Amino acid sequence: MVQISVVTKDAATYAKRMKHWDVCIVGAGAAGLMCAIEAGRRGQSVLLLDHSAKPAEKIRISGGGRCNFTNLDIQPDRFLSQNPHFAKSALNRYTQFDFIDMVAAHGIPYHEKTLGQLFCDTSAKDIVTMLLTEARQAGVEIRMNTCVEAVTKSDCFNLALSTGAITAAALVIATGGKSIPKMGATGWGYQIATQFDLPLIETRPALVPLTFAEQDLAQTKPLAGISVTASVRNDHISFDEGLLFTHRGLSGPSILQISSYWQEGQGIDVDLATGQDTLKTLKAQRQTAGRGSIAKALSQILPSRLADHVATDVALKGNLADQSDKALQTLHDRVHDWQIKPVGSEGYRTAEVTLGGVDTNALDAKTMMAKSVPGLFFIGEVVDVTGWLGGYNFQWAWSSGWAAGQVV
Repeated sequence: MVQISVVTKDAATYAKRMKHWDVCIVGAGAAGLMCAIEAGRRGQSVLLLDHSAKPAEKIRISGGGRCNFTNLDIQPDRFLSQNPHFAKSALNRYTQFDFIDMVAAHGIPYHEKTLGQLFCDTSAKDIVTMLLTEARQAGVEIRMNTCVEAVTKSDCFNLALSTGAITAAALVIATGGKSIPKMGATGWGYQIATQFDLPLIETRPALVPLTFAEQDLAQTKPLAGISVTASVRNDHISFDEGLLFTHRGLSGPSILQISSYWQEGQGIDVDLATGQDTLKTLKAQRQTAGRGSIAKALSQILPSRLADHVATDVALKGNLADQSDKALQTLHDRVHDWQIKPVGSEGYRTAEVTLGGVDTNALDAKTMMAKSVPGLFFIGEVVDVTGWLGGYNFQWAWSSGWAAGQVV
């Protein structure tokens, strides 16, 4: 059992704190640790619980093991919620630069990868160690392998744990969403919200690969492993980032991004060669290498296997010199406006986050406390706030955890 004990010179006070706490936080991930640190710094007795064996496992595996811990370009409009204004308070009061200051103070080297995304130079474990060190210094006790079996409220919160019973003046739910269940994700936080009559926004996987129907997959499956820089869009938004063909459909950053805005039954439009002018290139090739095949000409723009696929899909006869401007326009449109309708996603198994959650209308935007249940707080992914790919969801965890930590 991983444990960080409260440091106290008074054994009697310590024994009392083992049963009653100022703050009990359930969920030892990014949001829970940040809240615990802030509450502990304020002199509160803080107990942080988690049913898993190790704290902050999602941090450890994130960013390919390097942890994309925040983004330089945090903006409220890059967070999805039924109330698009809810996240502004926490994000404005604890910014990406505040967290960067903490990282720098611990001497953790980091770099900007792309689009404002900040990663550790060495390992995500550096961020985990930093948070655990801060928690220890703040006097937080962490109990792992501890399940909360029941919660009731009288003059305080009564928690029946797998290891005994405790009470707490404030209870913070930081248990995340349903994404990546193999890491221990559950819907427990939503159950607590329902128990206390807080409304929920329907949840679904987000930042997740999209899957195709069999007839479409038969065409694209041979392309598995090919990646391009693409522009992926729907009626509301577009993302210009990497796209990856998979054995089940499409993945890559641009697809993960659009998945948060995609609904079943909707299509997406894909520009497979963003920034390129295929029509202009093909016309030039027709003049200088007209005897070449269409696929060979397209390979100047697309990876060869993808070029072969597009040429076959459009099904034009003859070599490049035989093609009219209209035919070349058809090729251009197939490259830059590929319209496809996914049938689903890979689900919570691979989703990076969960869209939806505890309705923000039921929470105070400044404190994250439930308006109808004094002392009950919800932070992080369990709340109906979902950020873009690229460190945005970690920043929401830091910011919402910090906001609750100021008042619990």
